[in-house]
Amino acid sequence: MLFPDFREIGLPEFLSVMALIGFTLILINYLINYLPLSLFKDVRFSTKENYPPVSVIICAKNEDENLTEFLPKILTQEYPDFEVIVVNDCSYDNTENVIDEFAQIFPNLRKANIKEDAYYKHGKKFAMLVGIKAAKNNQLLFTDADCYPSSNQWLKEMAAGFSDQREIVVGYGAYEKQKGFLNKLIRFDAFMIAVQYLSSTIKNKPYMGVGRNLAYTKDLFFKEKGFSKHYHINSGDDDLFVNQASTKSNVNVCITKDAITHSKAETTFRDWCIQKARHLTTAPLYNHSTKSKIAFNYFSQYFFYFSLLALCLSVKTVLLIPMLLFLKMMLQWIVLNKASKKLNEKDLLTGSVFYELILLFIYPIFHVSKVIYKPNKWTN
Repeated sequence: MLFPDFREIGLPEFLSVMALIGFTLILINYLINYLPLSLFKDVRFSTKENYPPVSVIICAKNEDENLTEFLPKILTQEYPDFEVIVVNDCSYDNTENVIDEFAQIFPNLRKANIKEDAYYKHGKKFAMLVGIKAAKNNQLLFTDADCYPSSNQWLKEMAAGFSDQREIVVGYGAYEKQKGFLNKLIRFDAFMIAVQYLSSTIKNKPYMGVGRNLAYTKDLFFKEKGFSKHYHINSGDDDLFVNQASTKSNVNVCITKDAITHSKAETTFRDWCIQKARHLTTAPLYNHSTKSKIAFNYFSQYFFYFSLLALCLSVKTVLLIPMLLFLKMMLQWIVLNKASKKLNEKDLLTGSVFYELILLFIYPIFHVSKVIYKPNKWTN
């Protein structure tokens, strides 16, 4: 008989049970950690009659080219009352001049300068603190100097997520579509991470956001004592702050296509590896619930694929491999189809299982890089 008959428990039967357990774990993971985004509808609290005044904060360190290209897209947002604060953090290029030139055209653009201090070295969090203190408004919207919004409605869409109870608004920061396999892989990785943290927020269990597209109130920032709990870590100005300041009821999600921001992805594997290592340094400071959620996600994936490999040990179970893999592909397509449309990443569905396998193979490399990574400056 080609398939296990389960009349007695031997190796084929054991391998089959383990593979079925692996598929069940994947099913549970997708239903809990991915499906909520697909079923979500945006919740808007503000209308054109009551949009709150907003301060957009951008930290820039040697970003003259990016500011020249992207800052106008921030300054020309269609919004009744907003200011843009660019924190020039010890730049030695033409950043300050670029800001000054735009300030002559846009009166709502303000500059905050940080001068080099030989006795005090600081990271991005200090620059963000300078920008937050300089902000006139309570509602703060953050993005990076190398980012740009998908439309002039970005500010309206994100600000509409605020209410008396909702003090944090998390959005999606996508990477620009470019040619090449690495670009697809980086975009897929960012997409899958976003689906997880957005789905968790939708279930009233928020745990992170990304600084490329994140908003929160000035009052909340100071109530939580800012970045004091993780100031010693270079990264974490976005995810660690949301992890510490979020509750079941104070975070909203904004994922309309007009509210998505875009930035250029790394172009070499080495640069991406360094970027991922920097991001992973924040993981040990997540709360226990968040660590368990992330751990289950990766455990379910590794367990499933290793259980498929184990099916090769018996002739009776080999044919189960394509069957379970096909079911997994169908499940992934069904769960992620609507999510990919919402986040405007439809092209990532084709080959998604292949991208997932590659990521599972190289993620250990990122974790090794995290151990040897020694940051000496802040980057976006």
